[in-house]
Amino acid sequence: MKPSPAKKHPELKPSAYRWKCNLSTFKFESTAEIQPIEDIIGQDRALKALRLGVGLRAPGYNIYIAGLAGTGKASSVKKILETLLEDNPVLYDYAYVNNFRDPDSPVLLTFPAGQALKFKYDVNSMVTLLRERIPQLLESETFNAKKAALVNSVAQQEQQLILEFEKMINKDGLTLGQVQAEDGVRPEIMPVINKKPVLITSLDALVEKGEVTKKKAEQIYQNYTRRQQDLMTLVKKHVKLAQEMQSDLRSLEQQETEAFILGALIHLRETYKDPKVVTWFDLFEKDLLENVQTFKLAHSNPEVLMENLPIDPFRAYDVNVILDNAGITSTPVIVEKVPSMISLFGTIERVSDRHGNWYADFLNIKAGSMLKANGGFLVLRVGHLFEVPGVWKTLKRILSYMQLDIHDNHIYYQMPPSSLKPESIPIDMKVILIGNSYLYSLLADREDDFKKIFKVLAEFDYEVERSKDVLVQYAHVIKKIIKEENLKDFHKSAIATVMEIAARYAGSKGKLTSRFSMIADLVREASFWAAEDDSTKVRSEHVREAFASARERHSLWEEKLSEMIETDRVLIDTTGKRVAQVNGLAVYGNELVAFGKPVRITSSVAPGNGIIINVEKESGLSGRTHDKAIHIISGFLRETFAHITPLSVTANIVFEQSYGNIDGDSASIAEVAAVLSGITKLPINQNIAVTGSINQKGMVQPIGGVNEKIEGFYKTCKARGLNKTQGVVIPESNIEDLMLDEEIQEAARAGDFHIWPVSTLAEALEILTGVKAGERNEEGCYPRNTIYGIAAENLKKMYMFVKDPFKLNKGHKTAATNSTPILPHPAPVTISGPDSQP
Repeated sequence: MKPSPAKKHPELKPSAYRWKCNLSTFKFESTAEIQPIEDIIGQDRALKALRLGVGLRAPGYNIYIAGLAGTGKASSVKKILETLLEDNPVLYDYAYVNNFRDPDSPVLLTFPAGQALKFKYDVNSMVTLLRERIPQLLESETFNAKKAALVNSVAQQEQQLILEFEKMINKDGLTLGQVQAEDGVRPEIMPVINKKPVLITSLDALVEKGEVTKKKAEQIYQNYTRRQQDLMTLVKKHVKLAQEMQSDLRSLEQQETEAFILGALIHLRETYKDPKVVTWFDLFEKDLLENVQTFKLAHSNPEVLMENLPIDPFRAYDVNVILDNAGITSTPVIVEKVPSMISLFGTIERVSDRHGNWYADFLNIKAGSMLKANGGFLVLRVGHLFEVPGVWKTLKRILSYMQLDIHDNHIYYQMPPSSLKPESIPIDMKVILIGNSYLYSLLADREDDFKKIFKVLAEFDYEVERSKDVLVQYAHVIKKIIKEENLKDFHKSAIATVMEIAARYAGSKGKLTSRFSMIADLVREASFWAAEDDSTKVRSEHVREAFASARERHSLWEEKLSEMIETDRVLIDTTGKRVAQVNGLAVYGNELVAFGKPVRITSSVAPGNGIIINVEKESGLSGRTHDKAIHIISGFLRETFAHITPLSVTANIVFEQSYGNIDGDSASIAEVAAVLSGITKLPINQNIAVTGSINQKGMVQPIGGVNEKIEGFYKTCKARGLNKTQGVVIPESNIEDLMLDEEIQEAARAGDFHIWPVSTLAEALEILTGVKAGERNEEGCYPRNTIYGIAAENLKKMYMFVKDPFKLNKGHKTAATNSTPILPHPAPVTISGPDSQP
């Protein structure tokens, strides 16, 4: 009994192959008649989230902007911030000053915007005045008289001590003299011999000469030794007098300059009344009074000062303004394009002193972008944050505590870190991260505190629903590009063609792409081709030329693959019938430029244990989605036939001449067809290609890249000659995604090419084989002259063979006595019996 032929399946009408933009939608002849707009099209959800993130000033409401490249994320951030941010925001200046108590912990001073530089100028002016006037005060006649009186008083006290000591030691035949030492002269007790003072070391020589008796010499030694302690006491008294004199001189200098220093500080104290600044003034004043001598020495002997001090001592009185917001009238929006530890968070620089040593102090503290954005917004691309070690972790820490700590980046200097630890800076700003959805999911999953820090997700869609209003808005956006870049105006036919290509980019007749960077490239290139054509306006053919040219620039691999198919180096049949061989469809390229080509999928079946072997997986070339699809196919076969007979079949599925990774489930229909053809020995039409995913119930599911796949098979058929029987089977749910080339639409109108939409696997099998698939009756059986009926019969024979191979092959002669029995090939034409089998 011959297989029952299938009914002719309805094919898709050519009018459904693509959407044609109606020129009547546009109430203008060219873009010269319309105005550009700044609106962002089709991103209402993302814009609403942005408004929330910008307007809500609460901890953790930083913003993560997700979306594909070219959807207008960066430009949208700029526009919405410009419209939502207030003018004349409350901003502050920040300055570091010396901590006179602990120089390693510089003090942070905060001023209203524009006041920090004035503070620095006022302090520097006062220090300059002090450097000029203090030496004058300390060189005045009045001060010199007081100083001379103090020095004379001390000298008299010293002289009195010496006279009393002389009187005491003269009784012992001793006197006080001076001897030369390495570091100058020192006082020394000397014996008086013959009315002349001599060194104690000369005493032995005098004894030998007979000038001094031995007994008298011993007495002199005893007196000398006894008076050494008295000499030490005298020296201590002299040192104490000298110290007291120095202290009194410093006090005298402070008294002489105190009034002037306090007077100089009065203006600063009256101008700057912040409590923290006032506290610093108190320490500043104390340090000035304690270092009056430095001002004098810098004037009278600067060379000595420079030689003894490696750095300028007056640096301690300077002011380091790390952020000056003077003249800023709008909320700061800082876009950091190259975020690093230094550019983002600031640093403490190292500089060389006069002796060649490296040092750092409060004047070497430098601000980064984060402080510059304080009070506003800092915009970063999330991918850049992981290019430099430590940046991401530091950013998280700052946003968690809202405190900025500036450290030196000693790793860059290849030296130990500085002990300098500036006071933390309070941060009141928001970070806007720009990235994609994958990175957001990754960070949200791997970083515990990520969602606490970035509570607002503004996700930009890559497509927008097509409507008349949206089409008109698109035209105004195109006008904006034309105006900004001085391009040629577009005729409305060119605008319509751009809309059609935008639908093609979106992969749907009912949508347009919102990746305006791609549209902008198309507009620029179309204007170029119009200029090449000496046309005053861009017309439809120029847009098509731009689109075709862009594809041609990336079509080398497509041409090479087409050449290999045409020369049979890649084997593809577009005519005839083959058992267990199907034309599947694959997509190559990337999201910007992709193309489709047919790929041969084959299957080999034999009695076995019911396993479908994915050769791609066994070779390490199968992705997870494709692995899942193979398991779904196994489930479908069990769902369809296991109630009739155990699945005692093993099938190999191969993508022939495929040497790269295979992924996705869009080849599921083709793979099932190859397996069932192998089981039933029903041949498959090679003039038809198929794409589509299935579930375990045999329902066909939509797939991606449908336009590229259809066009790829059409080009292959065209190269070999169209015979009016060729076409593609696609999921019915993909009809709305069709935006095919007009050439294919014309070929369909001429009957040279066909598209058959299907909703079930059975429909696809009938188109591929020309045989009725078969429906299960009330008893759970399939008609024996249908695809499923033949498959069930042959599966039953395979089970019997696996169960008892010798019984099934009884009566069949073998080539040798001991050879393994062979399962006869079941031929559909030999099946006999009732219309259905149990």
